[in-house]
Amino acid sequence: MRILSRRPRAAGDASPDPSAAGPRDSIVVSPVGAVNGFAVLDAVAALPVGTWRYLWEPEGVRHLGPMAQDWHAAFGFNPDDTRIPVVDGLGVSLVCIQALQRHVEDLRAEVAVLREAVAGTPSGAGR
Repeated sequence: MRILSRRPRAAGDASPDPSAAGPRDSIVVSPVGAVNGFAVLDAVAALPVGTWRYLWEPEGVRHLGPMAQDWHAAFGFNPDDTRIPVVDGLGVSLVCIQALQRHVEDLRAEVAVLREAVAGTPSGAGR
């Protein structure tokens, strides 16, 4: 079973550096548009996640994740609602991590402002 397939390299190209082709591999992908990370994060937060098993697997086997139909309803990236493409799962995860990082940065800035305000308040005032 092949899980990851790679584009064949040109003869003599021994470079393992994936950035050698430039910032994006425009030969095989075409950017479609920007993504609102906070909207994706909200969709992931609402996504039902549970344990499940394929019908052909033994009773004791469990996987953790959303059902493909729920994933498709939340994102609709492809017409197939029976599979979750690994690349889409990775992309959603990375966008959510970026949105959470921006949220953490906003909260840190807010805490810094509040700390400055508290530090400038005479002791006992405002209590």
